[in-house]
Amino acid sequence: MARSRIRSSRPAASRLAVVALAAGALALAVAGCSSSGSPTSTPLSSTSTTSSSPGPTSRPTGTSTSAPVDGQCATSSLTGSIQPGGGGAAGSSEVTLVLTNGGTVECSLQGWPGVSFVGDGNGTQLGAPADFDRSSPHDTVTLKPGGTAQAALKIVQALNYSQSDCNPKQADGFRVYPPGSTESLFVKDADVTACQSSSVSLLTVKALVPGA
Repeated sequence: MARSRIRSSRPAASRLAVVALAAGALALAVAGCSSSGSPTSTPLSSTSTTSSSPGPTSRPTGTSTSAPVDGQCATSSLTGSIQPGGGGAAGSSEVTLVLTNGGTVECSLQGWPGVSFVGDGNGTQLGAPADFDRSSPHDTVTLKPGGTAQAALKIVQALNYSQSDCNPKQADGFRVYPPGSTESLFVKDADVTACQSSSVSLLTVKALVPGA
């Protein structure tokens, strides 16, 4: 009877061994899937953002009228001022915008400067830029060191317009783009009033001519 019990236990032991082997194989398969088949997540902190650099600066609309000329004056070498002009018609005045070559070499300008009122103490443009008086001659002007070029600037009085149409505001002066340049300079003049409405044009500028 003892032999019979021993023989009957062998098949059960074999089955247990087969089950153990199958479980081991399954565990290995699961481990293999988790190491190579599962997607890898990227930590949020490793995500990078790419900022594109701005393209070339285009010439501002209505602020300069010609391509740079040979020997173009760099804006950084110029200073600007407002001088008395030749009067003006009823309801307007005329002043002279003067650009001075503060550099050490001769340079040139040609065409109409871009002019607009600025204010708020930070260069904010007020209203529309100046119209160009295209009836004026616009030959190339050569400025020796210390030399000047000038342009007549007509300013229509803001009080010619209603409060609602103009929305007047005291200006700090003018932003001036030399012809052919995309860089500007500030010309102080605290005695001018701008219309903040862009539908009202108060400024008209002639082309640069040699300074007096």
